[in-house]
Amino acid sequence: MPVKLAWLVFLLLLAAAARAQIPHDTVVMAMDIDDFVSLDPAEAYEFSDIEAIANCYDHLLDYDPAHPETIAGALATRWSVDPDGRTYRFVLRDDARFASGRKVTAEDAAFSLQRLVQLDLTPAFVLTQFGFTKDNVGELIRAEGQTLVVETPIKVAPSLVYYILTTSIASVVDRAESLAHQQDGDLGHHWLRFHSAGSGSYRLREWRPGERYVLDAVPDAWSGAAKNRQVIVLDVPEPATQTLLLERGDADYMRNLDKDQLAALARNPDFVFDRALRSRQTYLALNQKNQYLRRPEVILALKYLVDYQGIADGLLGGTRIVHQSFVPDGILGVDDALPFTFDPARARALLAKAGLAQGFDVTLDVTTASPWLDIAEALQASFAQANVRVTVVPGDEMATLTKYRARRHEMYLFDWGSDYPDPHSNAQAFVTDDDMSDHAALRTLAWRNSWADPALGARVEAAERETEVAKRAELYHALERDDEKVAPFILMFQEVSFAVHRKSVHGFIMGSGADHTLYRAIEKD
Repeated sequence: MPVKLAWLVFLLLLAAAARAQIPHDTVVMAMDIDDFVSLDPAEAYEFSDIEAIANCYDHLLDYDPAHPETIAGALATRWSVDPDGRTYRFVLRDDARFASGRKVTAEDAAFSLQRLVQLDLTPAFVLTQFGFTKDNVGELIRAEGQTLVVETPIKVAPSLVYYILTTSIASVVDRAESLAHQQDGDLGHHWLRFHSAGSGSYRLREWRPGERYVLDAVPDAWSGAAKNRQVIVLDVPEPATQTLLLERGDADYMRNLDKDQLAALARNPDFVFDRALRSRQTYLALNQKNQYLRRPEVILALKYLVDYQGIADGLLGGTRIVHQSFVPDGILGVDDALPFTFDPARARALLAKAGLAQGFDVTLDVTTASPWLDIAEALQASFAQANVRVTVVPGDEMATLTKYRARRHEMYLFDWGSDYPDPHSNAQAFVTDDDMSDHAALRTLAWRNSWADPALGARVEAAERETEVAKRAELYHALERDDEKVAPFILMFQEVSFAVHRKSVHGFIMGSGADHTLYRAIEKD
Protein backbone atom coordinates (compact mmCIF):
# COMPACT_ATOMS: atom_id res chain seq x y z
CA MET A 1 0.00 0.00 0.00
CA PRO A 2 1.44 3.44 -0.93
CA VAL A 3 2.61 5.51 2.04
CA LYS A 4 0.07 8.27 1.52
CA LEU A 5 -2.86 5.86 1.22
CA ALA A 6 -1.71 4.01 4.34
CA TRP A 7 -1.55 7.31 6.19
CA LEU A 8 -5.11 8.25 5.17
CA VAL A 9 -6.46 4.84 6.16
CA PHE A 10 -4.73 5.17 9.51
CA LEU A 11 -6.13 8.65 9.98
CA LEU A 12 -9.70 7.61 9.29
CA LEU A 13 -9.50 4.48 11.45
CA LEU A 14 -8.07 6.52 14.29
CA ALA A 15 -10.89 9.03 13.99
CA ALA A 16 -13.49 6.28 14.02
CA ALA A 17 -11.97 4.59 17.08
CA ALA A 18 -11.61 7.69 19.20
CA ARG A 19 -13.92 10.60 18.55
CA ALA A 20 -11.67 13.04 20.39
CA GLN A 21 -12.44 16.64 19.52
CA ILE A 22 -9.68 18.78 18.01
CA PRO A 23 -8.21 20.90 20.84
CA HIS A 24 -9.67 24.40 20.98
CA ASP A 25 -6.29 26.04 20.35
CA THR A 26 -5.34 23.74 17.44
CA VAL A 27 -6.39 24.20 13.81
CA VAL A 28 -6.48 21.22 11.42
CA MET A 29 -6.62 21.78 7.67
CA ALA A 30 -7.18 19.10 5.05
CA MET A 31 -5.78 20.02 1.65
CA ASP A 32 -3.78 18.76 -1.30
CA ILE A 33 -0.10 19.53 -0.64
CA ASP A 34 1.35 17.03 -3.13
CA ASP A 35 3.45 19.80 -4.67
CA PHE A 36 5.32 20.53 -1.43
CA VAL A 37 9.09 20.52 -2.13
CA SER A 38 11.01 22.53 0.46
CA LEU A 39 10.71 24.96 3.37
CA ASP A 40 13.78 26.88 2.23
CA PRO A 41 12.66 30.23 0.75
CA ALA A 42 15.58 30.00 -1.68
CA GLU A 43 14.15 26.77 -3.14
CA ALA A 44 10.37 26.74 -2.60
CA TYR A 45 8.45 27.46 -5.76
CA GLU A 46 5.14 25.62 -5.45
CA PHE A 47 1.84 26.76 -3.98
CA SER A 48 1.89 24.60 -0.84
CA ASP A 49 5.42 25.23 0.37
CA ILE A 50 5.13 28.97 -0.30
CA GLU A 51 1.98 29.08 1.86
CA ALA A 52 3.83 27.38 4.72
CA ILE A 53 6.74 29.80 4.33
CA ALA A 54 4.37 32.79 4.41
CA ASN A 55 3.40 31.77 7.93
CA CYS A 56 6.95 31.20 9.22
CA TYR A 57 8.76 34.16 7.65
CA ASP A 58 8.25 37.87 7.10
CA HIS A 59 8.95 39.74 3.87
CA LEU A 60 10.62 43.11 3.50
CA LEU A 61 7.44 44.67 2.11
CA ASP A 62 3.79 43.70 2.05
CA TYR A 63 0.42 44.64 0.62
CA ASP A 64 -3.18 44.29 1.69
CA PRO A 65 -4.45 41.05 0.08
CA ALA A 66 -7.75 42.81 -0.57
CA HIS A 67 -6.00 45.78 -2.23
CA PRO A 68 -2.75 44.53 -3.81
CA GLU A 69 -2.20 47.81 -5.63
CA THR A 70 -0.96 49.47 -2.41
CA ILE A 71 2.52 48.60 -1.11
CA ALA A 72 2.97 48.59 2.67
CA GLY A 73 5.81 48.01 5.07
CA ALA A 74 6.62 44.72 6.78
CA LEU A 75 10.17 44.26 8.07
CA ALA A 76 11.02 47.47 6.23
CA THR A 77 9.40 50.63 7.60
CA ARG A 78 10.70 53.05 4.95
CA TRP A 79 11.83 52.52 1.36
CA SER A 80 12.97 54.72 -1.49
CA VAL A 81 14.81 54.70 -4.79
CA ASP A 82 17.65 57.11 -5.62
CA PRO A 83 17.46 59.44 -8.63
CA ASP A 84 19.55 56.95 -10.63
CA GLY A 85 16.51 54.64 -10.63
CA ARG A 86 18.67 51.67 -9.63
CA THR A 87 19.61 52.12 -5.97
CA TYR A 88 16.93 51.12 -3.48
CA ARG A 89 17.13 51.68 0.27
CA PHE A 90 15.05 49.85 2.88
CA VAL A 91 15.18 50.86 6.53
CA LEU A 92 14.41 47.86 8.73
CA ARG A 93 12.41 48.10 11.92
CA ASP A 94 14.23 47.82 15.24
CA ASP A 95 11.72 45.70 17.16
CA ALA A 96 11.52 42.58 14.95
CA ARG A 97 13.00 39.33 16.23
CA PHE A 98 13.41 35.85 14.84
CA ALA A 99 11.90 32.80 16.52
CA SER A 100 15.41 32.23 17.92
CA GLY A 101 15.16 35.53 19.80
CA ARG A 102 17.82 37.25 17.68
CA LYS A 103 17.12 40.71 16.32
CA VAL A 104 16.27 40.96 12.62
CA THR A 105 18.95 43.09 10.97
CA ALA A 106 19.72 44.51 7.55
CA GLU A 107 22.60 42.04 7.45
CA ASP A 108 20.07 39.18 7.71
CA ALA A 109 18.04 40.72 4.88
CA ALA A 110 21.10 41.10 2.67
CA PHE A 111 22.21 37.53 3.44
CA SER A 112 18.75 36.20 2.52
CA LEU A 113 18.74 37.82 -0.93
CA GLN A 114 22.40 36.99 -1.53
CA ARG A 115 21.90 33.29 -0.73
CA LEU A 116 18.98 33.17 -3.18
CA VAL A 117 21.36 34.11 -5.98
CA GLN A 118 24.29 32.08 -4.65
CA LEU A 119 22.31 28.85 -4.30
CA ASP A 120 20.80 29.43 -7.77
CA LEU A 121 17.79 27.16 -7.24
CA THR A 122 14.46 27.46 -9.07
CA PRO A 123 13.25 30.87 -7.78
CA ALA A 124 16.67 32.54 -8.19
CA PHE A 125 15.67 33.84 -11.62
CA VAL A 126 13.40 36.39 -9.93
CA LEU A 127 16.58 38.30 -9.00
CA THR A 128 19.03 37.08 -11.63
CA GLN A 129 16.72 38.43 -14.36
CA PHE A 130 17.89 41.88 -13.27
CA GLY A 131 21.57 41.02 -13.70
CA PHE A 132 22.48 39.82 -10.21
CA THR A 133 25.10 37.07 -10.28
CA LYS A 134 27.07 35.05 -7.76
CA ASP A 135 30.02 37.35 -8.43
CA ASN A 136 28.29 40.71 -7.98
CA VAL A 137 25.46 40.09 -5.52
CA GLY A 138 27.65 40.56 -2.44
CA GLU A 139 28.56 44.06 -3.58
CA LEU A 140 25.17 45.10 -5.00
CA ILE A 141 23.03 43.82 -2.12
CA ARG A 142 24.48 44.93 1.22
CA ALA A 143 23.72 46.23 4.69
CA GLU A 144 24.57 49.76 5.76
CA GLY A 145 23.70 49.86 9.43
CA GLN A 146 20.00 48.96 9.67
CA THR A 147 19.43 49.90 6.02
CA LEU A 148 19.38 47.33 3.24
CA VAL A 149 20.77 48.66 -0.02
CA VAL A 150 19.85 46.96 -3.29
CA GLU A 151 21.45 48.17 -6.53
CA THR A 152 19.82 46.65 -9.59
CA PRO A 153 22.25 46.17 -12.51
CA ILE A 154 19.50 47.28 -14.89
CA LYS A 155 16.87 49.97 -14.44
CA VAL A 156 13.31 48.65 -14.10
CA ALA A 157 9.97 49.95 -12.86
CA PRO A 158 10.23 50.55 -9.08
CA SER A 159 6.83 48.93 -8.54
CA LEU A 160 8.24 45.71 -9.99
CA VAL A 161 11.07 45.67 -7.46
CA TYR A 162 8.72 46.44 -4.58
CA TYR A 163 6.25 43.70 -5.50
CA ILE A 164 9.04 41.14 -5.75
CA LEU A 165 10.01 42.02 -2.19
CA THR A 166 6.49 41.14 -0.97
CA THR A 167 6.98 37.48 -1.94
CA SER A 168 8.54 34.36 -0.45
CA ILE A 169 11.89 34.94 -2.16
CA ALA A 170 12.23 38.06 0.03
CA SER A 171 11.62 36.09 3.23
CA VAL A 172 14.27 37.20 5.71
CA VAL A 173 16.22 34.25 7.10
CA ASP A 174 18.07 34.18 10.44
CA ARG A 175 21.66 34.34 9.17
CA ALA A 176 23.26 33.00 12.35
CA GLU A 177 20.85 30.07 12.55
CA SER A 178 21.32 29.18 8.89
CA LEU A 179 25.11 29.25 9.04
CA ALA A 180 25.11 27.25 12.27
CA HIS A 181 23.62 24.37 10.23
CA GLN A 182 25.71 24.86 7.10
CA GLN A 183 26.98 21.73 5.35
CA ASP A 184 29.73 21.92 2.75
CA GLY A 185 29.10 25.60 2.10
CA ASP A 186 25.36 25.20 1.38
CA LEU A 187 24.39 28.27 3.49
CA GLY A 188 22.12 26.08 5.60
CA HIS A 189 20.08 24.89 2.61
CA HIS A 190 19.72 21.19 3.51
CA TRP A 191 18.74 22.05 7.08
CA LEU A 192 16.28 24.75 6.02
CA ARG A 193 14.44 22.34 3.74
CA PHE A 194 12.95 20.73 6.87
CA HIS A 195 13.27 23.55 9.42
CA SER A 196 12.39 27.22 9.69
CA ALA A 197 14.48 30.21 10.75
CA GLY A 198 12.14 33.14 10.29
CA SER A 199 10.48 35.94 12.23
CA GLY A 200 6.90 35.01 11.38
CA SER A 201 4.00 33.95 13.54
CA TYR A 202 4.99 30.26 13.46
CA ARG A 203 7.98 27.96 13.50
CA LEU A 204 7.98 24.60 11.76
CA ARG A 205 7.71 21.64 14.10
CA GLU A 206 7.78 18.95 11.40
CA TRP A 207 7.15 18.22 7.77
CA ARG A 208 6.47 14.62 6.78
CA PRO A 209 6.26 14.44 2.98
CA GLY A 210 3.04 12.81 1.84
CA GLU A 211 1.47 13.14 5.31
CA ARG A 212 1.44 16.58 6.95
CA TYR A 213 3.27 19.61 8.20
CA VAL A 214 2.86 21.09 11.65
CA LEU A 215 3.42 24.70 12.68
CA ASP A 216 3.75 25.88 16.29
CA ALA A 217 2.83 29.48 17.06
CA VAL A 218 5.65 31.69 18.34
CA PRO A 219 4.16 33.14 21.54
CA ASP A 220 6.36 36.25 21.54
CA ALA A 221 6.29 36.95 17.79
CA TRP A 222 7.17 40.59 17.19
CA SER A 223 4.00 41.19 15.14
CA GLY A 224 1.77 39.74 17.87
CA ALA A 225 0.92 36.26 19.01
CA ALA A 226 -1.26 34.05 16.79
CA LYS A 227 -4.78 33.38 18.05
CA ASN A 228 -4.12 29.64 17.97
CA ARG A 229 -1.33 27.50 19.37
CA GLN A 230 -0.78 25.11 16.50
CA VAL A 231 -1.77 24.50 12.85
CA ILE A 232 -1.71 21.00 11.39
CA VAL A 233 -2.02 20.71 7.61
CA LEU A 234 -2.87 17.19 6.42
CA ASP A 235 -1.96 16.06 2.91
CA VAL A 236 -5.33 14.88 1.61
CA PRO A 237 -5.48 15.12 -2.20
CA GLU A 238 -9.08 14.00 -2.73
CA PRO A 239 -11.89 16.52 -2.05
CA ALA A 240 -14.25 13.67 -1.05
CA THR A 241 -11.87 12.60 1.73
CA GLN A 242 -11.41 16.19 2.82
CA THR A 243 -15.20 16.51 3.03
CA LEU A 244 -15.45 13.38 5.17
CA LEU A 245 -12.85 14.69 7.61
CA LEU A 246 -14.64 18.04 7.86
CA GLU A 247 -18.08 16.51 8.39
CA ARG A 248 -16.78 14.11 11.05
CA GLY A 249 -15.09 16.92 12.95
CA ASP A 250 -11.57 15.63 12.24
CA ALA A 251 -10.64 18.78 10.31
CA ASP A 252 -11.54 22.42 10.89
CA TYR A 253 -10.99 23.45 7.26
CA MET A 254 -11.02 21.81 3.86
CA ARG A 255 -9.34 23.65 1.02
CA ASN A 256 -9.85 21.77 -2.25
CA LEU A 257 -13.41 21.65 -3.49
CA ASP A 258 -14.76 20.40 -6.75
CA LYS A 259 -18.23 21.14 -8.06
CA ASP A 260 -19.92 18.29 -6.20
CA GLN A 261 -18.43 19.09 -2.78
CA LEU A 262 -19.17 22.76 -3.23
CA ALA A 263 -22.83 22.11 -3.99
CA ALA A 264 -23.28 19.55 -1.20
CA LEU A 265 -21.64 21.61 1.54
CA ALA A 266 -23.50 24.76 0.49
CA ARG A 267 -26.72 23.04 1.59
CA ASN A 268 -25.38 22.42 5.10
CA PRO A 269 -26.07 25.40 7.42
CA ASP A 270 -23.27 24.29 9.77
CA PHE A 271 -20.57 25.26 7.28
CA VAL A 272 -19.28 28.64 6.11
CA PHE A 273 -17.37 29.43 2.90
CA ASP A 274 -14.40 31.78 2.65
CA ARG A 275 -13.87 32.89 -0.95
CA ALA A 276 -10.99 34.64 -2.73
CA LEU A 277 -10.09 35.25 -6.36
CA ARG A 278 -6.56 33.92 -6.74
CA SER A 279 -3.92 34.80 -9.30
CA ARG A 280 -3.72 31.12 -10.32
CA GLN A 281 -4.80 30.46 -13.92
CA THR A 282 -5.73 27.30 -15.78
CA TYR A 283 -4.13 26.89 -19.17
CA LEU A 284 -3.44 24.35 -21.90
CA ALA A 285 0.15 24.35 -23.20
CA LEU A 286 0.99 23.35 -26.78
CA ASN A 287 4.56 22.14 -27.25
CA GLN A 288 6.00 23.67 -30.42
CA LYS A 289 8.19 20.63 -30.98
CA ASN A 290 5.04 18.95 -32.28
CA GLN A 291 4.80 19.31 -36.05
CA TYR A 292 1.08 20.08 -35.94
CA LEU A 293 0.86 22.24 -32.83
CA ARG A 294 3.41 24.73 -34.16
CA ARG A 295 1.26 25.74 -37.13
CA PRO A 296 -0.30 29.19 -36.46
CA GLU A 297 -3.72 28.15 -37.78
CA VAL A 298 -3.74 25.11 -35.45
CA ILE A 299 -2.90 27.24 -32.40
CA LEU A 300 -5.77 29.55 -33.22
CA ALA A 301 -8.15 26.71 -34.10
CA LEU A 302 -7.66 25.00 -30.76
CA LYS A 303 -8.59 28.21 -28.97
CA TYR A 304 -11.99 27.98 -30.67
CA LEU A 305 -12.40 24.32 -29.64
CA VAL A 306 -12.66 24.99 -25.91
CA ASP A 307 -16.15 25.25 -24.45
CA TYR A 308 -15.01 27.78 -21.86
CA GLN A 309 -18.32 28.66 -20.25
CA GLY A 310 -19.65 25.12 -20.55
CA ILE A 311 -16.68 23.74 -18.59
CA ALA A 312 -16.86 26.57 -16.03
CA ASP A 313 -20.58 26.00 -15.39
CA GLY A 314 -20.84 22.25 -15.89
CA LEU A 315 -17.60 20.97 -14.38
CA LEU A 316 -16.14 23.66 -12.16
CA GLY A 317 -19.28 24.99 -10.49
CA GLY A 318 -17.96 28.34 -9.29
CA THR A 319 -14.40 27.26 -8.46
CA ARG A 320 -13.08 29.10 -11.54
CA ILE A 321 -14.20 31.95 -13.78
CA VAL A 322 -13.48 32.26 -17.50
CA HIS A 323 -10.35 34.38 -18.05
CA GLN A 324 -8.33 34.43 -21.28
CA SER A 325 -5.42 36.85 -20.78
CA PHE A 326 -2.10 35.99 -19.13
CA VAL A 327 -2.37 38.84 -16.60
CA PRO A 328 -4.78 37.76 -13.82
CA ASP A 329 -7.73 39.84 -12.77
CA GLY A 330 -6.75 42.13 -9.89
CA ILE A 331 -3.27 42.95 -11.24
CA LEU A 332 -2.12 46.04 -13.13
CA GLY A 333 -2.63 45.85 -16.88
CA VAL A 334 -5.20 43.06 -16.97
CA ASP A 335 -7.25 42.67 -20.15
CA ASP A 336 -10.68 41.28 -19.23
CA ALA A 337 -11.81 40.76 -22.83
CA LEU A 338 -12.91 37.25 -23.83
CA PRO A 339 -11.96 37.00 -27.52
CA PHE A 340 -12.49 33.23 -27.87
CA THR A 341 -15.75 31.29 -27.79
CA PHE A 342 -16.56 27.69 -28.61
CA ASP A 343 -16.83 27.70 -32.42
CA PRO A 344 -16.09 24.27 -34.02
CA ALA A 345 -16.96 25.46 -37.52
CA ARG A 346 -14.40 28.25 -37.35
CA ALA A 347 -11.86 25.80 -35.92
CA ARG A 348 -12.44 23.33 -38.78
CA ALA A 349 -11.91 26.10 -41.33
CA LEU A 350 -8.61 27.08 -39.70
CA LEU A 351 -7.45 23.46 -39.64
CA ALA A 352 -8.30 23.09 -43.31
CA LYS A 353 -6.25 26.22 -44.03
CA ALA A 354 -3.36 24.52 -42.20
CA GLY A 355 -3.71 21.47 -44.46
CA LEU A 356 -5.25 19.38 -41.68
CA ALA A 357 -8.87 19.05 -42.75
CA GLN A 358 -8.80 15.42 -41.55
CA GLY A 359 -7.44 16.48 -38.18
CA PHE A 360 -4.51 14.90 -36.33
CA ASP A 361 -3.60 12.84 -33.27
CA VAL A 362 -2.10 14.39 -30.12
CA THR A 363 -1.54 13.46 -26.47
CA LEU A 364 -2.55 15.46 -23.41
CA ASP A 365 -0.70 15.02 -20.09
CA VAL A 366 -2.77 15.74 -17.00
CA THR A 367 -2.75 14.96 -13.30
CA THR A 368 -5.40 12.58 -12.00
CA ALA A 369 -6.40 14.96 -9.19
CA SER A 370 -9.74 16.74 -9.38
CA PRO A 371 -10.81 18.58 -11.53
CA TRP A 372 -8.02 18.10 -14.06
CA LEU A 373 -9.05 14.77 -15.51
CA ASP A 374 -12.63 16.02 -15.98
CA ILE A 375 -11.40 19.11 -17.82
CA ALA A 376 -9.09 16.99 -19.98
CA GLU A 377 -11.94 14.70 -20.97
CA ALA A 378 -14.12 17.71 -21.83
CA LEU A 379 -11.33 19.03 -24.07
CA GLN A 380 -10.99 15.59 -25.64
CA ALA A 381 -14.69 15.66 -26.55
CA SER A 382 -14.77 19.23 -27.88
CA PHE A 383 -11.54 18.86 -29.87
CA ALA A 384 -13.03 15.77 -31.53
CA GLN A 385 -15.60 18.03 -33.21
CA ALA A 386 -12.79 19.18 -35.50
CA ASN A 387 -11.17 15.74 -35.80
CA VAL A 388 -8.40 16.59 -33.33
CA ARG A 389 -8.02 13.19 -31.70
CA VAL A 390 -6.74 13.62 -28.15
CA THR A 391 -5.30 10.77 -26.10
CA VAL A 392 -5.44 11.72 -22.43
CA VAL A 393 -2.34 10.58 -20.49
CA PRO A 394 -3.08 10.79 -16.75
CA GLY A 395 -0.44 10.64 -14.03
CA ASP A 396 0.34 11.88 -10.55
CA GLU A 397 1.15 15.57 -10.21
CA MET A 398 4.91 15.31 -9.75
CA ALA A 399 5.32 12.87 -12.65
CA THR A 400 3.36 15.01 -15.10
CA LEU A 401 5.05 18.20 -13.93
CA THR A 402 8.51 16.61 -14.27
CA LYS A 403 7.67 15.51 -17.82
CA TYR A 404 6.44 19.02 -18.63
CA ARG A 405 9.56 20.68 -17.24
CA ALA A 406 11.65 18.34 -19.41
CA ARG A 407 9.64 19.40 -22.52
CA ARG A 408 8.61 15.82 -23.27
CA HIS A 409 4.87 16.56 -23.50
CA GLU A 410 2.72 17.38 -26.51
CA MET A 411 -0.11 19.14 -24.66
CA TYR A 412 -0.17 19.79 -20.92
CA LEU A 413 -3.05 20.96 -18.73
CA PHE A 414 -2.53 22.63 -15.36
CA ASP A 415 -2.43 25.88 -13.39
CA TRP A 416 0.08 28.70 -13.23
CA GLY A 417 0.33 31.24 -10.41
CA SER A 418 2.04 34.62 -10.52
CA ASP A 419 5.33 34.82 -8.65
CA TYR A 420 4.46 38.35 -7.51
CA PRO A 421 1.47 40.67 -8.06
CA ASP A 422 3.00 42.55 -10.98
CA PRO A 423 2.17 41.91 -14.66
CA HIS A 424 5.82 41.25 -15.52
CA SER A 425 5.67 37.94 -13.65
CA ASN A 426 3.25 36.34 -16.10
CA ALA A 427 4.39 38.32 -19.14
CA GLN A 428 7.86 36.89 -18.66
CA ALA A 429 6.55 33.38 -17.98
CA PHE A 430 4.25 33.15 -21.00
CA VAL A 431 6.20 35.24 -23.53
CA THR A 432 9.94 35.46 -22.79
CA ASP A 433 12.30 32.80 -24.16
CA ASP A 434 15.77 34.15 -24.82
CA ASP A 435 17.40 30.72 -25.11
CA MET A 436 15.55 27.64 -26.36
CA SER A 437 18.44 25.28 -25.72
CA ASP A 438 18.22 22.51 -23.14
CA HIS A 439 20.80 24.37 -21.05
CA ALA A 440 18.91 27.67 -20.82
CA ALA A 441 19.25 29.52 -17.52
CA LEU A 442 15.73 30.99 -17.67
CA ARG A 443 13.22 28.18 -18.17
CA THR A 444 9.93 29.98 -18.55
CA LEU A 445 6.64 28.48 -19.72
CA ALA A 446 7.54 29.74 -23.21
CA TRP A 447 10.81 27.78 -22.93
CA ARG A 448 8.98 24.66 -21.72
CA ASN A 449 6.93 24.79 -24.91
CA SER A 450 9.86 25.62 -27.23
CA TRP A 451 8.32 28.91 -28.34
CA ALA A 452 9.93 32.28 -28.88
CA ASP A 453 8.65 35.49 -30.41
CA PRO A 454 11.51 38.04 -30.25
CA ALA A 455 9.26 41.00 -31.09
CA LEU A 456 6.84 40.22 -28.26
CA GLY A 457 9.78 39.47 -25.97
CA ALA A 458 11.20 42.94 -26.63
CA ARG A 459 7.85 44.45 -25.67
CA VAL A 460 7.89 42.53 -22.38
CA GLU A 461 11.26 44.11 -21.63
CA ALA A 462 9.99 47.59 -22.55
CA ALA A 463 6.97 47.24 -20.26
CA GLU A 464 9.22 45.96 -17.47
CA ARG A 465 11.29 49.16 -17.61
CA GLU A 466 8.48 51.69 -18.01
CA THR A 467 8.31 53.80 -14.84
CA GLU A 468 5.00 55.60 -15.52
CA VAL A 469 2.26 53.38 -14.11
CA ALA A 470 -0.58 54.34 -16.50
CA LYS A 471 1.62 53.94 -19.57
CA ARG A 472 2.93 50.66 -18.24
CA ALA A 473 -0.62 49.33 -17.85
CA GLU A 474 -1.40 50.20 -21.48
CA LEU A 475 1.76 48.46 -22.69
CA TYR A 476 0.56 45.24 -21.04
CA HIS A 477 -2.96 45.68 -22.46
CA ALA A 478 -1.59 45.88 -25.98
CA LEU A 479 0.86 43.04 -25.38
CA GLU A 480 -1.93 40.72 -24.19
CA ARG A 481 -4.11 41.50 -27.21
CA ASP A 482 -1.33 40.68 -29.67
CA ASP A 483 0.05 37.70 -27.75
CA GLU A 484 -3.28 35.87 -27.54
CA LYS A 485 -3.44 35.58 -31.34
CA VAL A 486 -0.15 33.68 -31.70
CA ALA A 487 0.98 32.22 -28.37
CA PRO A 488 0.78 28.41 -27.90
CA PHE A 489 -1.13 28.78 -24.65
CA ILE A 490 -4.87 28.50 -24.24
CA LEU A 491 -5.71 30.58 -21.17
CA MET A 492 -9.05 29.36 -19.90
CA PHE A 493 -9.83 30.10 -16.25
CA GLN A 494 -8.82 31.98 -13.14
CA GLU A 495 -9.22 30.24 -9.81
CA VAL A 496 -11.77 31.15 -7.18
CA SER A 497 -10.41 29.58 -4.01
CA PHE A 498 -12.68 28.35 -1.24
CA ALA A 499 -12.03 27.32 2.32
CA VAL A 500 -14.92 25.59 4.08
CA HIS A 501 -15.18 25.61 7.87
CA ARG A 502 -17.65 25.39 10.71
CA LYS A 503 -19.37 28.54 11.97
CA SER A 504 -17.41 28.34 15.21
CA VAL A 505 -14.07 28.76 13.39
CA HIS A 506 -13.03 31.99 11.69
CA GLY A 507 -10.15 34.34 10.92
CA PHE A 508 -8.43 32.57 8.01
CA ILE A 509 -6.84 35.14 5.66
CA MET A 510 -7.01 34.08 2.02
CA GLY A 511 -4.93 36.35 -0.18
CA SER A 512 -4.70 36.47 -3.94
CA GLY A 513 -1.74 34.08 -3.75
CA ALA A 514 0.01 31.61 -1.46
CA ASP A 515 2.39 34.34 -0.24
CA HIS A 516 -0.48 36.04 1.56
CA THR A 517 -2.51 33.12 2.85
CA LEU A 518 -2.19 33.41 6.63
CA TYR A 519 -3.21 31.34 9.65
CA ARG A 520 -2.42 33.65 12.58
CA ALA A 521 -5.91 35.12 13.03
CA ILE A 522 -7.76 31.76 13.04
CA GLU A 523 -9.63 31.15 16.29
CA LYS A 524 -12.57 29.18 17.60
CA ASP A 525 -15.58 30.54 19.50
